[in-house]
Amino acid sequence: NPIVEKDIIELEKKIALFKEGKVDEERFRSLRLARGVYGQRQPGVQMIRIKLPFGYLNARKLRRICDVSEEYSRGRLHITTRQDIQIHYVSLDRTPELWTELEKDEITLREACGNTVRNITASATSGIDPEEPFDPRPYADARFRYFLRNPIGQEMGRKFKISFSNTEKDTALAFIHDMGFLARTEIINKEIVHGFKVWIGGGLGSQSQHAKLYSEFVPASKIIPLTEAVLRVFEREGERNRRMKARMKFLIKSMGFESFIDKVNDELKVLPSELPIEYITSPHYWPKEMDVNPSDTFDQDAYDRWFATNAIKQKDGKFAIGVKLKLGDIYTKEARQLANWMEELSGDEITLTINQDLIIRHIPRELLPVWFEKLQSIGLAGEGYNTFQDVTACPGTDTCNLGIASSTGLAQKIEEVLKTEYPQIANDPTMNIKMSGCMNSCGQHMIATIGFQGMSMKSKDKRILPAAQILLGGGVLGAGEGRFADKVIKVPAKRAPEALRIILNDFGINRNEKSFLNYYDEKGEKYFYELLKHLSDVENISEEDFIDWGHNKEYIKAIGVGECAGVVIDLISTLFFESEEKITWAEQTLASDKFKDSIYHSYASILNTAKALLISEEHKTNTQSSIIAQFEEHFVQTGKINLGRSFNDLVLQMKSTPADKNFAESYLADAKLFYQLSDSYRKQTIALAS
Repeated sequence: NPIVEKDIIELEKKIALFKEGKVDEERFRSLRLARGVYGQRQPGVQMIRIKLPFGYLNARKLRRICDVSEEYSRGRLHITTRQDIQIHYVSLDRTPELWTELEKDEITLREACGNTVRNITASATSGIDPEEPFDPRPYADARFRYFLRNPIGQEMGRKFKISFSNTEKDTALAFIHDMGFLARTEIINKEIVHGFKVWIGGGLGSQSQHAKLYSEFVPASKIIPLTEAVLRVFEREGERNRRMKARMKFLIKSMGFESFIDKVNDELKVLPSELPIEYITSPHYWPKEMDVNPSDTFDQDAYDRWFATNAIKQKDGKFAIGVKLKLGDIYTKEARQLANWMEELSGDEITLTINQDLIIRHIPRELLPVWFEKLQSIGLAGEGYNTFQDVTACPGTDTCNLGIASSTGLAQKIEEVLKTEYPQIANDPTMNIKMSGCMNSCGQHMIATIGFQGMSMKSKDKRILPAAQILLGGGVLGAGEGRFADKVIKVPAKRAPEALRIILNDFGINRNEKSFLNYYDEKGEKYFYELLKHLSDVENISEEDFIDWGHNKEYIKAIGVGECAGVVIDLISTLFFESEEKITWAEQTLASDKFKDSIYHSYASILNTAKALLISEEHKTNTQSSIIAQFEEHFVQTGKINLGRSFNDLVLQMKSTPADKNFAESYLADAKLFYQLSDSYRKQTIALAS
């Protein structure tokens, strides 16, 4: 694929320019992240995030990922809560060749990280769920393909997340996404029409926000234009400088939802009214007839327990099986075995789940005992898939720069406590435990029944020790509704398992058949604070409390080392260089008759150039809207640059003009002229200063 080839060569060139000090570190980071290359806590190595739309893999793709992990990393695959795969400890210099190897089987890194449209998630049972009105994955896939490399989604103020749920249970969590879609149908002109209930503006983190309902039903043919309109408003109005306030949820909060939607509707006026998507179902390869008699050592009791929690009946009568992975990790040796069995014993389709597990699909019932024994042979037949004991956790301080405390070490201890001390509720599917190593909620602790967030605290003598914020009462209510957990109390991390015991013991005594959420609501946050208050006391701290879970040395609170060392150079020169690149991209896409892409590249070049001049004279560039207003005030109205019209009129022609060839050509000409005028002004300013 020449487009992919160009992409990989560009990454290789930018790595070289960065090492030579010719590209600013911040700009290089932005480019690198948008290509799935993420800095790791350990110096000199990178985490690579592989983008897998709705978590889909077949045996061929899985083997390719195993090959790459073994060649460039350490043979471990980590499944994320966004249905991606991450591999760690990769040399920056080798990332272009790693990407090349993946693309041989059409697996991409593009826009897996950074301020882009991130991996689009979907309910893990999409396509097989008896309750779904239709399989939403073809629409998720069309959205992924439309926005991959789309100019609008390359350099936004922050990341943008999208999910598709296949039923009203909302297992893809619409309420926490920038845009969440729930599959529905309506009868229109006597025909069944696929569509979605749409939610906009959700997000987790330290200031979680529930998404707002946009519409009870949007026909599937209209969801791509709607998404592009939302992205255009976010791109233009969103915060750029204050990273912690740059997510779309903050823009909606400051602007007001109705005002935000008014701007979205303005954008829809110049976009196609609909983009129909051909609905295609994937072919499946069914296993051949074979001997399905169990072995002489077959453990019927263990199989029955496993079947009760891990077998999922499909709408076609076949079965899927949930494979519970410890902390979302699987090694390539076991993954290769799965790939072989997927081809021999199933429909050759596997789904990564948002709870960091696997679902293997399209298995005849008579083959389930065979699968059980084979999974037993590689240590993956653990019962309790998607239950209380199936703990979700981010990597925390193992590899993440932002990790404050060990989420994986604590998660292992919590799973042990549940399995050995609370077997009566360990397999409860109505409760869950999620944990994150910091406030960012990559482990989704904010929507957990019981959540743990990595923190730190001080002892009486001012020493720092690892801690866990305990959160209670979060959950998914269905139909796009959910609830965020309350932050109840912070305790030393080594006391977190004891806190869990106290909570569960109290629940066991007082539940009276109530669900945990009903029990929590009845008792209230203050009740649990008082119940756990003694654990937060730092008067009786022991030396053991200063050692985090999974570690053997005293805890040191530290954000990980910088992602890469680089030479600090002229950011303004880098911005001008990138403006030239965007003009080149506008020319190339125009030549390929991709008029809308060309127009957006021209737009980005104009904004980029204006930003460079504003920075050079120390003016604010928080948002694209502020760039337009500031440039008009400080450069056009002062006569420093003569455009013959307002800067607003120059830039925002695209809001009122159809995206055809004539406009793409004239807008590109405007972008080139603006660059020339600005470059000339910059050179004159430098000459006068010297």
